[in-house]
Amino acid sequence: MRWDDFRRSDNVEDDRGSSGGIGGGGFGLPIGGGGLGIGTVVVLGIIGWALGIDPSVLIGGAEMINNTRAPYQTSQPAGPTGKPKDQMGDFVAAVLGNTEDVWTQVFQESGQTYRAPRLRLYSGSLQGGCGMAQSAMGPFYCPTDRRIYLDTSFFRDMQVRFKGCSGKACEFAEAYVVAHEVGHHVQNLLGILPKAHEAQQAAGNKAAANRIQVRVELQADCFGGVWANRSNQKWNSIEPGDVEAALQTAAAIGDDRLQQQSRGYVVPDSFTHGSSAQRQRWFTTGLKSGKVSACNTFAANAQL
Repeated sequence: MRWDDFRRSDNVEDDRGSSGGIGGGGFGLPIGGGGLGIGTVVVLGIIGWALGIDPSVLIGGAEMINNTRAPYQTSQPAGPTGKPKDQMGDFVAAVLGNTEDVWTQVFQESGQTYRAPRLRLYSGSLQGGCGMAQSAMGPFYCPTDRRIYLDTSFFRDMQVRFKGCSGKACEFAEAYVVAHEVGHHVQNLLGILPKAHEAQQAAGNKAAANRIQVRVELQADCFGGVWANRSNQKWNSIEPGDVEAALQTAAAIGDDRLQQQSRGYVVPDSFTHGSSAQRQRWFTTGLKSGKVSACNTFAANAQL
């Protein structure tokens, strides 16, 4: 991935040197819009396997805890922040800056103004606008404070635990992860996240609420593809092997693959992010079209 020419964002807050339990208290389980994060599901599955406990019991219990929390709980992060000075931090700032430039243009084309999110780098744990952020949750977007929370150790997990990519091609896969969370912010600005949350509350059962969440996540994947398309058009940022690495990562963090690895079986009604095939398909849709209109996962005739 070519990213040297990307503008570095001023919206990155680096708390990696000061986090590791800031704010104390509680084990929040936020993700980009509601439900359990990818990392949380994987970790609970590993714990269940090690203890001989059905992972679905642990995951179900964690979901119950998460559902008892206010969906838009307010709590401001504490501690000093500063611009990242290391290579990984510089990469994240470059990718975020590029998403800002791309989405600013996309919003201008429809007569709207893009308001960029802030991205908070941390390590271990950190108190944020959606409760306690934990590295095991994986990256997530908090609509309350409009921040993306990222422990960059997740990028290492992508290579080692999830085996989603390898070598330099991981850069584009890592950028895809950031772009996915930015996609949730775009959904928030467009009013999609609040409407989805209302629909989940009115769904009546967990399986129906999960199906709505899957549509939310797949649309964020598609928006990630839109970013990649527009970025490549202007900056020629995609190199050979990049797209394949992103698709491999999308497959590695599909619900079906994660459940098969952690539980040994798959429960489609419990999906919250979409299957490997679905995540690949919708990222590809955004990548090929470069249009927000192509990402309507909520359409009645949408092929999930």
